[in-house]
Amino acid sequence: MSTNDNEAPATWLSQDAYDRLQAELDELIANRPVIAAEINARREEGDLRENGGYHAAREEQGKAEGRIRYLQELLRTAKVGEAPKADAVAPGMVVTIYFDDDKDDTETFLLGSREIASTTDLTVYSPESALGKAILGGRADQTCTYTAPSGADIKVTIVKFEPFSG
Repeated sequence: MSTNDNEAPATWLSQDAYDRLQAELDELIANRPVIAAEINARREEGDLRENGGYHAAREEQGKAEGRIRYLQELLRTAKVGEAPKADAVAPGMVVTIYFDDDKDDTETFLLGSREIASTTDLTVYSPESALGKAILGGRADQTCTYTAPSGADIKVTIVKFEPFSG
């Protein structure tokens, strides 16, 4: 069975966001020898079972390597530029909703990954969150219901949505 590249929605990044993430990746890669030197220095301190500095350096290395792999994949697959106009709510959109038939109780947020959160002051909800799943594919004036972590059913109505411009 072959996988279909169209299964996952594209991650759209502004050129500025792409450049910022690329710079972070470059810095993490450049920092690899520093972390390796720290691990070697701590290893020479003796018994590794009780060497907190060694274990902390190894943990830092693991986190850095995980972030490097994540950024490499994100940047490899991301599309740079403006997302095409869409006729339904999709990841990468700024969405305005109101709650429980109260048109004054609105919230505007970005539906996207936590990576993009560092590039905006908007609140970011994941498409995998309860709210994200409820509104995905929705249209303006459509009412959706989702179950909050508290167990309460919450009704929201989509007011408008537009591609995130960074």
